[in-house]
Amino acid sequence: MSGKKAMRRELLAARRLLTSEDVRRTAAVLSAVAAELPELTGARTVAAYVSVGREPGTHVLLDALRARGVRVLLPVLMADDDLDWAVFEGAERLEPAGRGLLEPAGPRLGPDAVLDADVVLLPGLAVDGRGMRLGRGGGSYDRVLARLASAGAHPALIVLLHDDEVVARVPVEPHDHPVDAVVTPAGARRFPARAS
Repeated sequence: MSGKKAMRRELLAARRLLTSEDVRRTAAVLSAVAAELPELTGARTVAAYVSVGREPGTHVLLDALRARGVRVLLPVLMADDDLDWAVFEGAERLEPAGRGLLEPAGPRLGPDAVLDADVVLLPGLAVDGRGMRLGRGGGSYDRVLARLASAGAHPALIVLLHDDEVVARVPVEPHDHPVDAVVTPAGARRFPARAS
């Protein structure tokens, strides 16, 4: 089993131990911490995601950003595992999709819509001290990050995690990209500037 697969298995097992109350409490604190980040307070467009299961909750943050007048883009998983995007129009306009995900009901904007984002909130399972992120292994966000890089777009890349998911070291492959910051309920941590 690869280092990434083993680490994913351990982190997902730890998330399964969280109670609904743990998840709810984490989401409220995480939202408050994230909402005060300068990158988010100054953002006009944020590409985010709808948390599911035991992921660090994004629902409160999505509502707060929208209430602030931020244009929030949410991913729509395509058949090839790439991501299309649509505007978040409120929780009542989210629809169940494959893999237990929730997706926006509005018009699809195309995979390049993410290029307009000032900030991209990335799901993940862990981030290490170098700012390297471990995702779930589907490759959808690897494609998003490659699309941003090839277009010369440099939005702030921020991962939302539980406190114990900031780890010493994440296994890295050549296609992996570092992030700018991680936000946990304990606070935000920034990493050295990414190479442009």
